[in-house]
Amino acid sequence: MTKFARLDRLPPYVFATVNNLKMQARHSGEDIIDLGMGNPDLATPHHIVTKLIEAVQKPQNHRYSASRGITKLRMAIAGWYKRRFNVDIDPDNETIVTIGVKEGISHLILVTIRPGDLVFTPNPTYPIHPYSVIISGGDVRGIPLKPGIDFFENLIEFTRQSWPRPKILLISYPHNPTTEVVDLEFFEKIVAYAKEHDIMVIHDFAYADLVYDGYQAPSFLQAKGAKEVGVEFFSLSKSYNMPGWRVGFCVGNKKMVAALQRIKSYLDYGVFQPIQIASIIALNGPQDCVEEIRETYKTRRDTLISGLNRVGWNIESPKGTMFVWAKIPEPFKKMGSVEFAKFLIKEAQVAVSPGLGFGEYGDEYVRFALIENNMRINQAVRGIRKVM
Repeated sequence: MTKFARLDRLPPYVFATVNNLKMQARHSGEDIIDLGMGNPDLATPHHIVTKLIEAVQKPQNHRYSASRGITKLRMAIAGWYKRRFNVDIDPDNETIVTIGVKEGISHLILVTIRPGDLVFTPNPTYPIHPYSVIISGGDVRGIPLKPGIDFFENLIEFTRQSWPRPKILLISYPHNPTTEVVDLEFFEKIVAYAKEHDIMVIHDFAYADLVYDGYQAPSFLQAKGAKEVGVEFFSLSKSYNMPGWRVGFCVGNKKMVAALQRIKSYLDYGVFQPIQIASIIALNGPQDCVEEIRETYKTRRDTLISGLNRVGWNIESPKGTMFVWAKIPEPFKKMGSVEFAKFLIKEAQVAVSPGLGFGEYGDEYVRFALIENNMRINQAVRGIRKVM
């Protein structure tokens, strides 16, 4: 069998080890509480589902759609940005609909870099950020993103040390998995940095709405000059509980949007049109559902944090995302994140994501996803208490 060259650069999937152990335990009859994969468990709001049903019953919506997204959805995206962030977006030249953010980022990386080009990402970070670069034949350098370390200062230092110069900086705030958040001043520094070093910026804004305790996540495009250097991706998966619908969008720099549009015109016919129509309703319709979703995650966060603190696992409460990034307790630290995650499945009947799966700087941590109700989270805490 011929070797598959692009797979040679992809390491074994760290999460698979834990997932297999979880499934084995479940098949043997154990009740494993899954706080691993960040797969939202809540229902999509009723008014969005109703619009999908209405649209899918019209035969004209069954045809191929536009790879860049239908006009009314692109206009809804521009209107959403104006209302939310007071950012002006041209729906024709600065907006493109994507089949979720993973697809959009992967294809944008594919069309913007050549083999050997260098891309900076945080480390640890969401796996598709570095691996989209590796799949495209580029090189990745991870900038440490850890508590007590100034990410921007590290970014400057790594830029001085790197040759060739990085072509792209790929960031995401609120950040998965570390839950780090930033202010607008941070993005203004990123814009100035990108202009000085002639670097494109891609910002993944998937958790824009999952923020707590009075924190408001700024858009990268709110920074003056941001559209001159980069783009921002947003997903409807988290804010509107539409993960399986696979719809997101990219906005910002005209040249980068045009490049993504051109490659997508070769690769796909866009999102199923009824889904795009329902997405218009999501963005333009009542937003109280977003607040309800946010409050649900906040309650779950508080339940998990207070429960873990109560049993001796002290963790700072995150201001954003649907995750808790937890440093492995000292007595178990030497195990590393993979063995500790396996240990929690066996001894506590709780599945979490090992931090190593997000990069080598994450190996002292595990990630909890807030995808179970409060009763199940309390059950998870009782299981963890047994091993603490």
